[in-house]
Parts: sequence; structure tokens; C-alpha cells
Amino acid sequence: MIQFDNESDRALFQHALDFGKKQVRAVVEKHPDFYPMYTQDGNWKHEGPAWTHWCDGFFPGMMWIFRRHSAEGSEEQKFWHDRAVHYTKPLEPRKMDRDVHDLGFIFLSTYYRWYKLTRDPALNDVIIQAGKTMALRFREKGQYLRSFVAENSLFIDIMMNVGIIFYAARETQDRKLREIALRHCLTTRRVLVRGDGSTAHEGIFDLETGEFLKQTTHQGFRGDSCWSRGLAWSLYGFSTSYEYSRDPRFLATAEACADYYISHSNADGVSPWDYNAPAEKRKLIDTSAAAIAASGLLRLSRLLPDPVKGHFYWTTAMHILRSLCEKHLGDKDAGWQGILKNGIYHLEKNLGVNESVMWGEYFFIEALDHALVPLNAK
Repeated sequence: MIQFDNESDRALFQHALDFGKKQVRAVVEKHPDFYPMYTQDGNWKHEGPAWTHWCDGFFPGMMWIFRRHSAEGSEEQKFWHDRAVHYTKPLEPRKMDRDVHDLGFIFLSTYYRWYKLTRDPALNDVIIQAGKTMALRFREKGQYLRSFVAENSLFIDIMMNVGIIFYAARETQDRKLREIALRHCLTTRRVLVRGDGSTAHEGIFDLETGEFLKQTTHQGFRGDSCWSRGLAWSLYGFSTSYEYSRDPRFLATAEACADYYISHSNADGVSPWDYNAPAEKRKLIDTSAAAIAASGLLRLSRLLPDPVKGHFYWTTAMHILRSLCEKHLGDKDAGWQGILKNGIYHLEKNLGVNESVMWGEYFFIEALDHALVPLNAK
């Protein structure tokens, strides 16, 4: 049985959060107005391709979390508040962006955090519009939100973004928006989540009939394998969808994904890049998937009616976080500009392999936030 010492955990996690502040501040000061995506040889600023323009919200999202973990009224808090606003404001025009399926990533990490702090209706309007724009991706034939790749494509990643439609529906009492979000989740559950809780990355549909055709992938080993980051997106995304909808089917799916992650990941809680990859590639880990899973498990642990299973998910998340802090923090490499090492962006394209990746940074910091708040309250 995993045992935890609250004082030890608090010190370990606080050190990681403070290191995160140091690393982010260094990027802000060295490369003003730059939105990092993944490192090359530990450096954020490089000429490597982005593939898609999807994660600009994560950098300022961390700043909003750092603001929360600064003394009230301090110079540090003012610094993080000012920087968070500065990096968040330029994202507003993307509330109308119909080219990506990632508006939840962009706006829930930034404008939503800003709005929770100020309750300024103008900020809420930005989030609501982003949710309405996201809903325009819905295809009646097939009942899904299409990916950025093609009209006939559904990504498991979209489960992390459907929450912004649920949010817009709740704020405006728009039943049509809610129905779109619900139908997308049900379709994803049916065609991308397998009976054992594993997940496929992409589903392909017939555009004429809406018939589901096959599972495939852009990121994983094979169409029928389980790419760990996609599994983590599903775990987290179905937890969020349950939180908004209270549909028990979504809770059951989140638990199935969580149980698969826990059962098939390495003993330290960090997942391989793909659970079904051949032995030589299965040695590759993805700390970004582990960070997403840790944050998702902490969220899921609060939603479960069964306190025993909720505690199990919470302790598992703490175990993953401890492993990430002890084994994969960049604090022992003086030249490393990221926070969390050994993430993977896109293996086949050789983008960000064994590097820091911005979503890994954000969800790691978010998980630390979720863990530290209750620890500090004790």
C-alpha cells in the first residue's frame, strides 16, 4: 500500500511549483511575448515546426495558477497577475477560430481562470463565444465534433475541449448547445473508448451516411493500439463532462479509462508512449500523459460517490506526481528551460521527443495546484 507523508509531499510539490515559477519567469524575461510549445535539446525558442496552433493558452494558464500561489498583495502576485493578463488578452480573437478543435484548451486555461477571479461579465462573454464557435464543428450525420484534420475525423483530444460547450450551454441556458456536447460525448464513448477502458486516437466516419468506419491514429503506434496521451485526455475529459452533465455513463467511462491507465502504466505511475507499442518503443515514456492523468485523477476523485475508490484515485495521483517530481523535473539540468522532462509531442514526426511540452507543463502545474491546496489546508 502506498503511504504518504503530508509534510514530505508538501515540500516536494512546493519545490516543483517554485521551480515552475522560476522556469516560466525566465522564458518571459528572455523571450517576451513568445508562446512556447515544445523544447529542442531543452530550449524553447527554436525553428521546429508547430504542426498545429493549439496550445497558446497553457503558458498564461500557468501564470494564473502561479498568481494563486503567491502571497496576497505581494510584488510576486502583481507580477504574475500582470503577466497572465498580458499573455491572455491576445488570445481573445481566437474565440471565433473555426480552424481548430482546441478552444477549450485555449480559453478554459486562461479566460475562465481570469473570470473566476474577477467575475467580469466581459470575460465570461469571451468564453461563451468560444464555446459557441466550438459547437459549429458538430456534424449531425455521425453526431460528433469534427477534428481539425477533416470533416470525417473525430479525435479523442476533443473530449478535453467539449467542456467549453457545456460551459456556454450552462451560462446561456441553451439546450441546443448542451445537446451537441452530450451527443459528442456519447459518440466518442461508443466509437473511441473500448470495452477494457483503452482508447483510440481517431475515428473515421462516412460523410454521406454518418456511419462509423474505423479507428485510426496520427500519434499512436497503430489504429487499434492505445496511445497514452489520448487515454489521459479521455480520462480527464469524461470526468469534466460528468461534472457538467451528471450523466452516469460519462463517470463510468472516466473510471474505465482511469483503471486502464493505472493497471497498464509503469510501477511509478508514468505511462509508456503507447501501451501496445513493440518492446523497443514501449520503453519510451510520456510524462505529459502522466501529468494529464494525475490532474484528471485528482478531479475524478472528488466526483465519485464511493469514498474508497475516490481515495484510491487520489493516492494514485499523488504517487504519479511524486514520481514526476523525483525523476523527471528539470531542476538538476542547469541548461534545461522546461519544467518537466521526457514528454513527447509527436513521435513519428520526431517533434518534441524526450523534451518538455507545454501541455505537460500546464497539467503538471495544475495537478500540483490541486494537490497543494488541500495539503496546505491541513
